Amino acid sequence: MEPTDTSHPDYYHRVVDCQWACPAHTDVPEYIRLIAQGRFTDAYMVNRESNVFPGILGRVCDRPCEPACRRGRIEQKPVAICRLKRVAADHREDVASRLPKVPRVKNGKRIACIGAGCASLTVANDLLPLGYQVTMFEQYGEPGGLMRTNIPSFRLPQRVLSEEIGMITGLGVDLRLNSPVTSLRALLAQGFDAVFVGSGAPHGKNLDLPGRDAAAANIHIGIAWLESVAFGHVDSVGKRVLIIGVGNTAMDCCRTSLRLGAESVKVMARKPRGFFKASDWELEDAEEESVEIVVNRLPREFVVENGRLSGMRFDRMEYELDASGRITGERVVGEEFLPADDVILAIGQENAFPWIERDLGIEFDKWDVPVIDPRTFQSTRPGVYFGGDAAFGPKNIIWAVEHGHQAAISIHRHCERQPVSERLPPGMNLHSRKMGMHEWSYANDYSPVERRLMPHVSLKERFKKLNIEVELGFTAEQVEQEVQRCLNCDVQTVFVAKLCIECDACLDICPVDCLTITANGPEAELRARLKAPARNLAQPLYVSAALPQTGRVMVKDEDLCVHCGLCAERCPTAAWDMQKSQLHWPHAEDEARALEARQPKIA
Repeated sequence: MEPTDTSHPDYYHRVVDCQWACPAHTDVPEYIRLIAQGRFTDAYMVNRESNVFPGILGRVCDRPCEPACRRGRIEQKPVAICRLKRVAADHREDVASRLPKVPRVKNGKRIACIGAGCASLTVANDLLPLGYQVTMFEQYGEPGGLMRTNIPSFRLPQRVLSEEIGMITGLGVDLRLNSPVTSLRALLAQGFDAVFVGSGAPHGKNLDLPGRDAAAANIHIGIAWLESVAFGHVDSVGKRVLIIGVGNTAMDCCRTSLRLGAESVKVMARKPRGFFKASDWELEDAEEESVEIVVNRLPREFVVENGRLSGMRFDRMEYELDASGRITGERVVGEEFLPADDVILAIGQENAFPWIERDLGIEFDKWDVPVIDPRTFQSTRPGVYFGGDAAFGPKNIIWAVEHGHQAAISIHRHCERQPVSERLPPGMNLHSRKMGMHEWSYANDYSPVERRLMPHVSLKERFKKLNIEVELGFTAEQVEQEVQRCLNCDVQTVFVAKLCIECDACLDICPVDCLTITANGPEAELRARLKAPARNLAQPLYVSAALPQTGRVMVKDEDLCVHCGLCAERCPTAAWDMQKSQLHWPHAEDEARALEARQPKIA
């Protein structure tokens, strides 16, 4: 195999697992180390650089980082990365003085943001410090978008939401509440230099079955129903409730129903559990509250008796799966009637843009959704950008935040009359963690403790009010052991082949047998000669240059390494070192500095 180029950022794409798995590329190991030191405010600010909403995402993030966590390679449960974000948010001091500074003298450019959700707020967060004037149009009386209208307060308290949104709007956003945009043409006529559309995917999908119209009074669209609950327009529900769909919105609907007086709540899933879209922890919380999840039920009709919904009829399904778990066949094996006083449809969301005129140069695809460049987030009309659910359909908050970061770069380049497709690449720096012969500036002991369970409000207490937050969060003392479970995936074993004397000291001391010195060759042959079998073939091997003594190569299976640093401690020639890989993912301020540096200097 060719020697591995460890100077290229893409190498660490496969190594610093959690940071690259997060769409916003949060420096997870760094803020975990800061929490371990009790520096909660510093940890909060490190987190805020990329994800903007640490307190919000520390409660409701979809956690793309956790399946990639290195801890999951050696035991079942990853580090509680999401909940550690919340720890930093809950225990931080006031950060007003550490927020981005906004210049008094503006740059003369005006940006319009449609919707005051997470994507638009991120755009404002990135552009206001550069001197832009940002006007944000929100159809409701409060900012937050779907974070406010569709995430129940027992999961995300309003005080946390308002506080973190206020950190951005307080920078100087011209926030226009109760101001829906009904015509993009009219908005463009106001002379904005760029427009960002962050209006979400505000339409829940319907289920057009027999009986739908007759039972309309007791059939609700999930996201609209949650919105009505959030604004106090709905405060009760029937005793027997059926939720159709099994995504995260369905979980919010079923748990909200219990708090509004429902006694029996069933979530109806068309397919087996392995096909559920809801996060595992959302399912666990719902089932803990005695929500019944019924699988393999295909909705067939709404049943109406005496002019009122009485229940639903379902086909009972049976599926055939192949070895990889994919469905290869299905059949109806019976039918079933379930009584219901109310039915809530949570089968998906979709975009709707009736307010965008079709002659403005914005191209729409066959689904009547704007065609968006996935890298720049620009539409086919220069100066009009989309992000969040409005760009590519429903995802989650952390994706919307990253969309906002990237759109802000494009908006800045557009306003500077630069090509929006030409942007700074991500960067990577390596810094040695060595402090002495056998000392490192990070904790490298392996902690065997299991993942800490999140304390919850008791089942007896949590239903008394709609806004009682169920998860209590960790105290500063409770988090001490959880932070030690981090395996420092950003601190790399860096090897210098010319210094190696092939003494085998590193091989002898490695606790997981991830190192092998052997003759080079094709990958398949090399993998067959490893000291420990390479179980994860998707993980590339590290292969050194030829060693000076014998011409053999040092091979490392990164999938097994726990970054303990024992190889570097044992090495007599310092061929091994532990170095922190610091990923820098450019934001609009970096683009601004780069563009300014290219301006001709006046003597």
